[in-house]
Amino acid sequence: MSRLYDTVEPSVIDEDMLQKAVEEQGPKDEAGKIAKKEGINFGDVLSLRLDFKNVLKIDNLWEFTSLTKLQLDNNIIEKIEGLDFLVNLVWLDLSFNNIEVIEGLNKLTKLQDLTLYNNHISKIENLDAQLELQVFSIGNNEIKDIKDILYLRRFPKLKTLNINNNPVCQEENFRLYVAAFLPKLEFLDYRLLDQQTKTVAYDKYQNQVEEQIDKDNKAKLVAEAQQKLDQEIHRQKEAYVEYLDTDKLFVDMYADDPEGNKLNEIPGVDEMLIIYKEKLVAVCKELFSFGLLEHDKRKAEVDMFWECVNEAKLENKQEGMKAIEEFNIEKKRLFSEIQQLTDAKLMEIKVMEFNTLISELWDKLMGLELQLVDQLEEVIKDFDRNMQDLVSGFLENVQAYLTQARELENQHNEKMIESATIALEKAAKNELEEDVSEDLRMLLVDKDTVLNAVTSSHDVHLLKIDNKEDDIVTRINGWLKNMVTNIHNEEEIRRNRTRVTEINHYIDHLREEVEALDMAVGN
Repeated sequence: MSRLYDTVEPSVIDEDMLQKAVEEQGPKDEAGKIAKKEGINFGDVLSLRLDFKNVLKIDNLWEFTSLTKLQLDNNIIEKIEGLDFLVNLVWLDLSFNNIEVIEGLNKLTKLQDLTLYNNHISKIENLDAQLELQVFSIGNNEIKDIKDILYLRRFPKLKTLNINNNPVCQEENFRLYVAAFLPKLEFLDYRLLDQQTKTVAYDKYQNQVEEQIDKDNKAKLVAEAQQKLDQEIHRQKEAYVEYLDTDKLFVDMYADDPEGNKLNEIPGVDEMLIIYKEKLVAVCKELFSFGLLEHDKRKAEVDMFWECVNEAKLENKQEGMKAIEEFNIEKKRLFSEIQQLTDAKLMEIKVMEFNTLISELWDKLMGLELQLVDQLEEVIKDFDRNMQDLVSGFLENVQAYLTQARELENQHNEKMIESATIALEKAAKNELEEDVSEDLRMLLVDKDTVLNAVTSSHDVHLLKIDNKEDDIVTRINGWLKNMVTNIHNEEEIRRNRTRVTEINHYIDHLREEVEALDMAVGN
């Protein structure tokens, strides 16, 4: 039975647990009271402790997008999951749980310190994305295969490894083996790997190490080639023209066309197919090249938009900071004067003056925010209009190219009708070649059968072209809609609300200082 199952009911990571954990780790005293009253945005939390909570399943952490440190040690977790949104995580502790497989960490590319001590893990795997890993604790698990040490060679920044109390540690000369194959490692099981140990280790395993280096280099070349290919495919997908530089559309036409494949056995059709394929692929390649150029135009427009937005926000921020700096100078002057006054009426006048300064600051900051709102609204409208034009122009050309593809298909279909009719006449006269398949002979029994087969094949091909057009139209329109909606929500609505809240909180804080001054005057 898993640890603690028989003593305590497993806990669920819910809103109450998270809220309590955040409050316990948040600011104390007056700042803590304010934070509790106003509510803490989980998206702003940087560190979270959920240790010793008897948690069975990792869940409901999707709001903690800024989290850099997460403690989930000393629970009863059986599976690593629910961490995909924590992309800024640097430090993760999952020690003292019931985990059997390393998984679910693909999105955590910034992870530097990973602790999986005291679980039930038998293999080091699924950490390919953790290239920033510097500290790895996998001690007190069930690692048996010494080849798992070789897996750790993929982490160029790994300096500290804790792997003690695993079956693999019983291997002869284990420490020397680790030192030889992980030459950049500085600490192994809490002990320094000095240069002398590394030298002895290398001398002992020199041949194997050099063989491994050769394997690593070859694997690296393969991986780099694959990465380059993946990046290119990703670029093509962003341009909505992936694989159009190949014969994929042509191949897809016949992949789901059993009748067409039978008809292609008609003598002379093979030459027609070669010509048709060449022309269709040529059209697809033109669309492919055009699509990449249009993608670059859209990307340039998006980059320019964000440059304008960030420039406007920076300029506005600087104006706001300038206003606050000027206010603070006046505030310092007033406070200094008030401290030297003994006359209550004069002090009251100074307090009123301070109040006026606060109101003027609020007007200034809110005015700047309204100014920025207007600027961003105009920029977003222009951007939306420009992107609509770019997308419309792109789609018009897509439809034009695919219209060419349909025309080629129509021409090929007419030739197929002619060839099928001739073959039907030969079949009627028993003049077909002997090597004609039985499937084709079954189509050539009468005119209706063979022409229905030609029509069916033609319909399949046109449907493939239509589907390609629909796919491009749907995807790019969806992309544009989502992007503009997100920009509107984030830059116009959420940013404005956040900024207004910040201004009001700051002004409220200043007004509290005014109240404190009033009390001082009253006393």
